[in-house]
Amino acid sequence: MEAAIVTILALLFLSFVALGVYATVKVVKAAKRGVDRTLDQARRTVEDTTLRAKSLGQVGVAAELAKLRLSLRTSMRATQDALQAGAVEDASLRESLDLFGRLSAHGRELDEDLKRLEREPDKAYVAGQLPALTERTERITGSADALRQAARDRARRFADDDLDTLSAQIDVETGALRHWTTVDRGTAAPEDAQTAWYETAPGPQGGQQASDGQPQGPSPAAEAPQAITAPDPRTTAYPWEKTARPESAG
Repeated sequence: MEAAIVTILALLFLSFVALGVYATVKVVKAAKRGVDRTLDQARRTVEDTTLRAKSLGQVGVAAELAKLRLSLRTSMRATQDALQAGAVEDASLRESLDLFGRLSAHGRELDEDLKRLEREPDKAYVAGQLPALTERTERITGSADALRQAARDRARRFADDDLDTLSAQIDVETGALRHWTTVDRGTAAPEDAQTAWYETAPGPQGGQQASDGQPQGPSPAAEAPQAITAPDPRTTAYPWEKTARPESAG
């Protein structure tokens, strides 16, 4: 029994140790990736700043080579960022990322060629290579720009379609919330309102209530027209009026 307990405790200890080692390795790898990304970003920033300074502060083939490299790097980086950001929400851009990966291989090869020519001492040879290098750079950057602009146009189109759909749904909802504006004021009152009018109408003019609570129309006597005759003076006296004496009375 004691040997089994010791074995279980040993296994638990080894499991915790293995888990700790695994977590430590993962943390170290994540930290290493973060450091590598930071170093790469810093190196790219330094190279871009150096190329910008060369393109502005120098003349001749050195300045042209710096401009070509700077144009190439700026276009490729912007396209890569746009495609990677769009592929998170749009799976159709994954094929575009594959095409961009093939284009990046040509871009890196061109950047290495331009970098080697910067160290070339024969400036005449470099000047002779500039037209072909410029055309090659324009083809690569043109393809990259086309991919980037198409991805942005696609995202903007989807956003416009979603906005149109949302606007239509909001219009329907606002119309439902203002439903009273669609009722024509000239239409007849609903049946419930007419029933309520009969029920609340007083006396013989509004009809009599039946024993079962249903309204009845006015009686025939109430509907018959009254004869236009002079009122009888003997029947029009009110209680507060004095009775007229006959003339024969003393």
